[in-house]
Amino acid sequence: MTRNSEFRGVYAIPVTPFNEDLSVDWESLRKCVEFSVEAGAHGIVLPVNASEGPFLTDAERKEVLKVGIEVVNGAVPVVAGVSGSSTAVSVELTKNAADLGADSVMAMPPNGAAGQIIWDHYLVIAETGGLPVWIQNNKPPAGPVVPTTTMVKLLNEVEHVDYVKEESYLPGQIMSELLDKAGAAVKGLMGGMGGRYLVDEYRRGSCGTMPAGHITDAHVKLWDALDAGGVDDDGLQTVTDEARTIWEEMIPSLNFEFMFSANAYKAAYWRRGIIKTPLTRNPANKALDKLDYEELDTILDRMSHLLDAKI
Repeated sequence: MTRNSEFRGVYAIPVTPFNEDLSVDWESLRKCVEFSVEAGAHGIVLPVNASEGPFLTDAERKEVLKVGIEVVNGAVPVVAGVSGSSTAVSVELTKNAADLGADSVMAMPPNGAAGQIIWDHYLVIAETGGLPVWIQNNKPPAGPVVPTTTMVKLLNEVEHVDYVKEESYLPGQIMSELLDKAGAAVKGLMGGMGGRYLVDEYRRGSCGTMPAGHITDAHVKLWDALDAGGVDDDGLQTVTDEARTIWEEMIPSLNFEFMFSANAYKAAYWRRGIIKTPLTRNPANKALDKLDYEELDTILDRMSHLLDAKI
């Protein structure tokens, strides 16, 4: 069922590049989006956590999405991040996404939300946009964990709430539980966290992944190798040896990202000549020192055979 999802594959997340004065570098943003599309991404997601979305103004967030949609120009689907500090913020961002022509929207509940507040949050987003809605299930401090029972109920009962990006504490197990309990009501599951658990998620029935876009070309190679595996006699997606080899080669990069988050993404984009500066806004700023850059350069060099996309 998930193999035929409307949204499937590598849905890359461009960062939001900054100039030296920490204003948005719109030229570099366009290059980030172009890079992922040309590297084979099956979709684009912005602005979300990897885009430093929480550190952008509302006007910047709207403009980032506008630029992304313009650059993609219909080549692949665009998922608009509409998470906000309140439901009212998410509703405004959802209206904007629908007006701009986004293909779907994705939201976390506001921090501190629980129970009926989570339910109402997704209900009004779905009613406002009339677009496919992704429940982004994350963990503190990014956002609250949505109980699996709540996700199952939303998927079954709220029109347009059809997809889940699962990146909480045990993503693989939760994906399996969602597929078991929600069945056909869940039209697609994707993981996050840079695709660090993609091999396990794929075995369990995921339809893709949403990683930061700095190594889109490597993620696409991994996905293509996974998707070449077909299914086994039990209908489970099969992981090829080629896919495991690629994933194992990517692990040092994924571990590096785990330490530095947006700073790692931007440092890699910068080293690859795609953005002008690797700067991030506070409180995302965990500056890399000289030895960190040496390690990043070694990682990129050792996986260079997977990084052949140009911009």
